[in-house]
Amino acid sequence: MNFDPEKTADAKAEAKSDAGSRSSGRVLATSATPATLKSRFELEAAAVSDATARAADELAKEGRSENTVASYAGALQYWAAWYALRRETMLVDVQGDSDTEAEIWRAWGPASLTLPVAFPVVVTFITDHAERKSKSTLSGLTCELPPGVDAALVRSRAKGKPGPMKLSTLLHRVSVLSKAHKLSGAASNPCQDERVKALLDLTRRAYAKRAALATKQTALTADLLAQLLATCDRTLAGRRDRALLTFAWATGGRRRSEVEGATLENLQPTGESFVYRLGHSKANQLGQDLPENYKPLVGSAAEAMRDWIGALRAAKITSGPIFRRVLAGDRMGTPLGAEGVRFIVKARCAAAGLDGRFSAHSLRSGFVTEAGLRDMPIGEAMAMTGHRTVATFQGYYQSAAIRRSRVASMLDTPPPKDA
Repeated sequence: MNFDPEKTADAKAEAKSDAGSRSSGRVLATSATPATLKSRFELEAAAVSDATARAADELAKEGRSENTVASYAGALQYWAAWYALRRETMLVDVQGDSDTEAEIWRAWGPASLTLPVAFPVVVTFITDHAERKSKSTLSGLTCELPPGVDAALVRSRAKGKPGPMKLSTLLHRVSVLSKAHKLSGAASNPCQDERVKALLDLTRRAYAKRAALATKQTALTADLLAQLLATCDRTLAGRRDRALLTFAWATGGRRRSEVEGATLENLQPTGESFVYRLGHSKANQLGQDLPENYKPLVGSAAEAMRDWIGALRAAKITSGPIFRRVLAGDRMGTPLGAEGVRFIVKARCAAAGLDGRFSAHSLRSGFVTEAGLRDMPIGEAMAMTGHRTVATFQGYYQSAAIRRSRVASMLDTPPPKDA
C-alpha cells in the first residue's frame, strides 16, 4: 500500500506539532505518553476524554435508543484505549530514517486517537482483531494483536477477555468509527476507503470459508418458556417475572427496551384481556399512532398481568413503568432497567436448568420461531413483532420450518405404497 510519504523530517515535525491532535481534526481521547513500552503496559488504558463524550452525545441526538448510544460510546472508548497502547508498539525503535518509518510517524504520531484517523491505523485495527489461518499455532488461527497490548486492554477492562474479537464486534467497531467521522465533519473517512472496504469484505469471506458464523441466541419457544414460568413462584419477584416474560413473549417478542419502557398508561383493559399500545419502538422511532402499535394481551399472559397490577396497586402504584425492581423483604422498588430484563431472562433460564445461549432477545426470536413451527401467517406474525423487512423475520421463521421438514426424514421414512 503506497501512502506517498513526505520527507522524514517533515513527517516527524508534522506528527510532533499535532501535540495530540490534528490541526483540522478532533481528538477522541487523551492519555499520557510514557517513555517506555513496558511502563505503558503497566498503566490503565486510555481514559475517555471530553471529546469522546461529545461524540457520544452527537450520536444520541440522532434519536437512537440508550442501548445503541451506550454501545457506540463503548466502541469509541475501545478505539481510544487500543490506539494508545498500540501506538507505543508501532513507534518503538522507529527513528524516521526511511520512507517507511516516516509513514509510521505520520500515521501514529498523534498521542491520542484523532479524527480523521489515518488509513494505516484502521488497517492495523482490522488485522489486530481478525483471525486468520496460521501453521504456527495449535488452533491453526492467529491475529496480529501483540500479547502485551491484549493483556493491558483486558486489565483495564476495555476488553472482557484476551484474544481476537468476534467478526460482528469488529465490523461494529469499524462502523462506529465511520459514523464518528461523519458526525464530526472530518475531512476524510478512512473507513470508507475502498481498500478498507475490500479488506473487510475479504475478511468476511475468510470467516465464511471457515464456517465461523455468528452464534445466535437460543430461541425461547413456547415449550421452553413454560419451563421458565414453572420457576416463578408467588413471591413478588415470581409474580413480576411471570408477568414480564408472558407480556414480552405474547405481545410479539418485545425488545428489552420496549419492556423497560412499558407503562400502565398504555395498557388498556378490555374485559378479561388487555390491549397494549406500543408508543415507541425501533420500527417507529417517531412514536406515530399506527394500527400495528396495538398488541393484544390475552389468556394466561393477561392473567399474569392482572395479578402483577394487583401487586402494583397494593404498593399504591397506579401510573408509570409496569415492571419494577423487587427489594429485600418483598418490597416494590424503582423501575426496572433494560439490563434488569436481560438478568431476569438469564436467571430464569438458569433456574429452569436450560442449556443454551439465552438473552432478552431469546423471547423475540422464540416468538417468531414458534410462529414458524405452527405455520402462522407471516403477515399476522410480523404485525405483532413489528419487523420492517420480511428477510429478517424469515431468518427465524424458516429455521423453524426446517425442523419439521419431511424432506429431511426421507432416509428413515418409507415411500408411499403407490410410488
